[in-house]
Amino acid sequence: MSEHQPIHLSDYRPPAYLVKHTELTFDLDPSATRVKARLHLQRHPEADAGAPLVLDGEALELKAIAMDGQALEADEYAVSETELTVFQVPESFILDTEVEIAPKDNTALEGLYQSASMYCTQCEAEGFRRITFYPDRPDVMATFATTVIGDSGSEPVLLSNGNPVERGELPNGRHFATWEDPHPKPSYLFALVAGDLKKVEDHFTTMSGRDVTLQIWVEEENLNKTEHAMASLKRSMRWDEEAYGREYDLDLFMIVAVNDFNMGAMENKGLNIFNSAAVLTHPQTATDATFQRVEGIVAHEYFHNWSGNRVTCRDWFQLSLKEGFTVFRDQSFSAEVNSAPVKRIEEVSFFRTAQFAEDAGPTSHPVRPDSYIEIGNFYTLTIYEKGAEVVRMLSNLLGAETFRKGSDLYFARFDGQAVTIEDFVTCMAEVSGLDLSQFMRWYSQAGTPEIDANGEYDYANATYRLTLRQRTPATPGQPDKLPLHIPVRMGLVGTKSGRDLNLTLDGQDLGTDTVIHLREEEQEFLFTDVAEAPVPSLLRGFSAPVKLFFPYSREELAFLLANDSDGFNQWDAGQRLVLLALDDLIAAHRNGVEKVMDPRVVDAFRDLLSQDTDDQAVLAEMLMLPSEAYIAEQQLLVDVDAIHAARDFVKQSLAHELRDEFLTLYQENQSAGAYAPTPAQIGRRALKNVALSYLMSIEDPQAITAAKQQFDADHNMTDVRHALTLLVHSSRGDIADPALKAFGTKWAHDPLVMDQWFTLQVTRPQADALDRVRYLMQHPAFSLKNPNKVRALIGAFAGQNRVNFHRLDGEGYRLLADVVIELNRLNPEIAARIITPLTRWQRFDEARQDLMKAELERIRQEKLSPNLYEIIEKSLA
Repeated sequence: MSEHQPIHLSDYRPPAYLVKHTELTFDLDPSATRVKARLHLQRHPEADAGAPLVLDGEALELKAIAMDGQALEADEYAVSETELTVFQVPESFILDTEVEIAPKDNTALEGLYQSASMYCTQCEAEGFRRITFYPDRPDVMATFATTVIGDSGSEPVLLSNGNPVERGELPNGRHFATWEDPHPKPSYLFALVAGDLKKVEDHFTTMSGRDVTLQIWVEEENLNKTEHAMASLKRSMRWDEEAYGREYDLDLFMIVAVNDFNMGAMENKGLNIFNSAAVLTHPQTATDATFQRVEGIVAHEYFHNWSGNRVTCRDWFQLSLKEGFTVFRDQSFSAEVNSAPVKRIEEVSFFRTAQFAEDAGPTSHPVRPDSYIEIGNFYTLTIYEKGAEVVRMLSNLLGAETFRKGSDLYFARFDGQAVTIEDFVTCMAEVSGLDLSQFMRWYSQAGTPEIDANGEYDYANATYRLTLRQRTPATPGQPDKLPLHIPVRMGLVGTKSGRDLNLTLDGQDLGTDTVIHLREEEQEFLFTDVAEAPVPSLLRGFSAPVKLFFPYSREELAFLLANDSDGFNQWDAGQRLVLLALDDLIAAHRNGVEKVMDPRVVDAFRDLLSQDTDDQAVLAEMLMLPSEAYIAEQQLLVDVDAIHAARDFVKQSLAHELRDEFLTLYQENQSAGAYAPTPAQIGRRALKNVALSYLMSIEDPQAITAAKQQFDADHNMTDVRHALTLLVHSSRGDIADPALKAFGTKWAHDPLVMDQWFTLQVTRPQADALDRVRYLMQHPAFSLKNPNKVRALIGAFAGQNRVNFHRLDGEGYRLLADVVIELNRLNPEIAARIITPLTRWQRFDEARQDLMKAELERIRQEKLSPNLYEIIEKSLA
């Protein structure tokens, strides 16, 4: 295991040799693809004159090597498992190599591999070295010319980056296509796809009047599932022009749907390769959440054309430079085309559940890590989502107009370059005149900052004194933290009027909503001319990725839930109110005493249900209880059984008390019209299905009938899946089992729908869930080699069915460990991602800790990939 050595940011050095132009020829064969590479190389100005040429390479069989047309002798170069070294090279030269690779045996799904009969590539972060010998790092940018040779029958479509320049027929039923990409790019953005595919084509006219051809390539049976992705692409292109002034720069933009893919999608220049789950939609096969997810991912990958492709990362430590910025861009797009309050609630709900847990776990790291062993382990929520929150703070600090000026400067100054986070932030500092040196700590300090807030109203002087104290808990390798620059958006809500009060601070009139800046460990803010006693509304819109602690009473939370003008904080007040009630119920369960429902929660929910609303989606979010995972994050010691019992008790209590209101809500939000993934329709379906979920928690007879009718109606997958899930998660096997069988039979031909079928079964709370997991692992539709299947079955069980995964007999842990050990051999990247639930062992009781650690130790005895080695060692440290 000592071979897995960390790479440190502080050790960065420029490459000794740059590639100015790359010419590739692929002669495709499942077992023996030949790859010829011609690299036009030039020594870096800072490199030593005698430096050898060292190229990355893994699982490559070298067949030929020549320099400037002259074959090299055996003593002029050396090949190891990870490198090709050429000892004596001039300042500039051409290197020709030919290697052989076996795509059909590449179960890691990195480099060139086969998905069924289709050839495809995934080169980010370091997959290109599995294709040919190359300086496989993002700061080596070259133009590419690629020729792909394949079988005319089985691979009629041959795609690569850029523009097609030549096609032709060859002997023996072969043909070729040549592509040229005029934009310099690093090797991680290279792409190749070959197979029997069909296309859907459209066009887009850019803001300068150029015509761009848009193509989505899929297997023939999926042609009817591309309309939404194409519409999303066109909306994304127009939005990027209007919001950022970014125009697409090629004549052709392609998306390809692939069934076997480790990620959601990949932004390869001009040829985006997508996991089929991230591009294919149809009302009968995809839920509302999938429609929205596809729209967001299409936008994300398209936006990368500038924030990632035209301007890329100098090294992988700067990964959030492109990912955090682009997530912020896709979130902004989604908020504009959907319900902005709902999108923000969804983002933060996920963030506070998953990213906060990552920050508190053994693999905690800054937005820009200091070191890594395997870069694949750092495609994390911290890099993406927390990185996006940091960019959001920058945008809010500067204001939209100045932030746009900063992004314009960034793209203009660094177009065609590989740069750093400092380069991005420096542009923002230049256009704004702000000193952002303290703000840069957000990139270097790990962990979730915490704010302790207290407020005091002075009736005699009509002032409100707000005191804020910040701290960031110690994380691995970072015991001591410095104060951050934290923007806290806030308002004061009058307890008599129920309205936002005017804010005056230091003699300045700030209106009714403002941002105060917490820079020190402790600061006081004195608001004057406060006309009535207020309740503070703090961290509006989740203005910073922090944990906020304020001693709200339950009455104050109910007040904010009813009166706060900020939609996010209104929702958050409801969540906090429910969490306080849950704390009481968790304690009652532990102590074996009777559970009693807090009537203030019931009254607050009754008030919500009685209010008129123009946004059903917001109301649906407000009615949803915190997830078991989020509740667990609020506990010092996670008591899985008590959390599950307490949450069920709250849901059932609300269902009993508000049965008629929920039934009315369900009936009033029915719709027989044609399905459309519009915000209005999505909101109605969400509200209707939330109401049905409450009623099914008590297995109300009318709810059972309604769920069965909703399933039988087969109107759209959102309603069908929700109804089926409620039935399968109930005790009514007499209804659920026939429905489950019918659904599985109907959709046996559709891999993505079968993934949904797997998930809804293995997340049922009944004790047979683990047996179902084992049974379904033998199902013909399941394969451990397909990442989507692994996530849908094993990932869903371990991550979403907490009460069964954390069984006291440890069988849930053992099953996950068995799967991880097998995946370590097949696909180390997926193994490293799916092991996460076991790494959080320190949060649980002693018995579960011992069981989880035992499984980690068992995995540790294997010959581990760098991916798993790094996570296991950090988890057991």
